[in-house]
Amino acid sequence: MEPVSRSEVFGQLRKELYGQHKSVRSSVFIILGASGDLARKKIYPTLWLLFRDGLLPDDTYFVGFARSKLSVEDVLRACRPHMKVSDDEGESLSAFAGRNSYLSGSYDDGESFHRLHRHLTSLPGGEHSNRLFYLALPPTVYHSVSTNIRAHCISAGGWNRVIVEKPFGRDLQSSQELSIHLSTLFTEDQIYRIDHYLGKEMVQNLMVLRFGNRIFGPTWNRTSVASVVLTFKEPFGTQGRGGYFDDFGIIRDVMQNHLLQMLCLVAMEKPASTSPDDVRDEKVKVLKRVSPVTLSDVVLGQYIGDPAGEGHSQQGYLDDPTVPEGSCTPTFAAAVLYVQNERWDGVPFILRCGKALNERKAEVRLQFTDVPGDIFGERCQRNELVVRVQPDEAIYLKMMTKRPGVYFSPEETELDLTYRSRYKNLTLPDAYERLILDVFCGNQMHFVRSDELREAWRIFTPLLHQMEAERTRPIPYTYGSRGPPEADELVKRVGFRYEGKYKWVKPHST
Repeated sequence: MEPVSRSEVFGQLRKELYGQHKSVRSSVFIILGASGDLARKKIYPTLWLLFRDGLLPDDTYFVGFARSKLSVEDVLRACRPHMKVSDDEGESLSAFAGRNSYLSGSYDDGESFHRLHRHLTSLPGGEHSNRLFYLALPPTVYHSVSTNIRAHCISAGGWNRVIVEKPFGRDLQSSQELSIHLSTLFTEDQIYRIDHYLGKEMVQNLMVLRFGNRIFGPTWNRTSVASVVLTFKEPFGTQGRGGYFDDFGIIRDVMQNHLLQMLCLVAMEKPASTSPDDVRDEKVKVLKRVSPVTLSDVVLGQYIGDPAGEGHSQQGYLDDPTVPEGSCTPTFAAAVLYVQNERWDGVPFILRCGKALNERKAEVRLQFTDVPGDIFGERCQRNELVVRVQPDEAIYLKMMTKRPGVYFSPEETELDLTYRSRYKNLTLPDAYERLILDVFCGNQMHFVRSDELREAWRIFTPLLHQMEAERTRPIPYTYGSRGPPEADELVKRVGFRYEGKYKWVKPHST
């Protein structure tokens, strides 16, 4: 396969999303919380890449807004270590900097937003530009910021869109309050609730894998699938950010959003089309058939330091000075959910996520049932289809073949599509790049709708309230381990079979 440049990849993407038409309006991308970690590490670097490759609408300008009294040079200087800039891109970087401006103000002060509006109006396109507001802010200020945007900063002639970062509330009630508040200010097609996992290559590939291949259709159900495991593992702890993490915990941070979104894509029926609402309608139907999680189907863990480790691995969660003393916040969770419909009734969906584990990995794993009428003396392992989201994006099917040579015994191997081997020299776009492009194009397929959010919180809120009321103590597990052994016991109890013999072999490069 011929090498494909980054510009060719994004150029094709732009053609698919925008078509051949050029924008007739100027666009302004407003970053609220421009001095924060998310803006510095993700949003500005992403906007730079999109600008560099010519993928944003023509005449797009960038305005930062935050409480900190900074200059635009200060903001861009703080972002520079996180921006990918080659030696020959100095001129392009200067052009990007020239499109940027920054204002400081208070998030609950109408006059600050009135000044922001005056600044936006002074840019090319004036009151008739398209405006995209990115709320890179803590949820505590969403109400005041969104109210002030509506009251002072709305474009008179162009479209207005608002990107809201997770967490979308802490439970069903607070999420509903936020949704109702936003719905009084904006229509649903103006609100983009961003879950960056929906922008990842392999998560987006799940729909094509399922509905673009005949071979999977007849087996993608309770008759052939024994269990589904959705995994998210990080090899590092909170590392000084425990104070923020402690307010939410691993269930709110990962399970209730990233893993549940992947579950929907695995379990949903074929949508009528690939239009955003058709797809999201099917995801909501799945969530409506999932009962609230009970504590008996959950294992909670909290990492402790490894005395034999090095650096951060010697520190446990409670050793983080920003974590409250005696905190019961879990850094690991395994939960079993059931989708009670005709396709999936009785099949366990096992969600596992945690920090300070033995590896970095996110994947979807379907384990199929045993072959009926076994003639090989119980030497065959269950087939598994694995979609590895990160790192090293891949799809592989674990299957049995005859052991090579004079033997006539089965051996486990795989059909392997590792992207780095199959698509050489291809740089995949970052999740934020895809999603920001989607917002410019008005495509909401990979964003969370209000009814999706409501159903997701309905599933987890009773569990979260019980944990907090009873101060459920998580099981300690060592930094760098697989997590609490009790999680493996839970997974085994509901029917997932782990043999522990298979070793994935990295494909040979040619």
